[in-house]
Amino acid sequence: MRSLSKESVSLEEKVGAGSPPGPPPLEPFGLVLHHDARWSHEGQPILNRKLREKFDRSVVYLPGEAKYVVRIGHFRGEIELEEAGFFVRDLEMETGEVLLSDGSREILLVESLRLSPRDGALLCQVKANLVGGGLPARFSHSAQAEFLGGVEPEAGGFFLVLGARRVRLPGTLGPAPPWDD
Repeated sequence: MRSLSKESVSLEEKVGAGSPPGPPPLEPFGLVLHHDARWSHEGQPILNRKLREKFDRSVVYLPGEAKYVVRIGHFRGEIELEEAGFFVRDLEMETGEVLLSDGSREILLVESLRLSPRDGALLCQVKANLVGGGLPARFSHSAQAEFLGGVEPEAGGFFLVLGARRVRLPGTLGPAPPWDD
């Protein structure tokens, strides 16, 4: 019977003495998530719908490294963002819950709503459990239309109707409605 300890090579010898354990450091590899939820790789659009949906569901934020990655099985690769790593796909007006592009659901933090400086689309903060203040999420066209359908003007501002609740919208979304006196 052979002795493994005499003939085996130590892990340090295989990976090099002094190398930190764990996965290699993350670096961008050309995968970009655009502000309008399009994906591209090295400047070429990713046209395969199923692959785009898989990427959408696989976006993860790594708070320890302050980076966004796609994680598929054992593979993880850093992605570049134009604006947000997550997208609001749907807004449930009865509960105030948003469905995010990664498949998770959260309660809309109304106080975090603001307009994108890029094109005026709605943004909100999500994943506050990962990082203080949360991470930006951009509303899809359909989610933004759903949101706007629940907005009511009143003297002094706008309100969002979520079920039986009326929530004042932050002033960052625009001026108070004009009233003819």
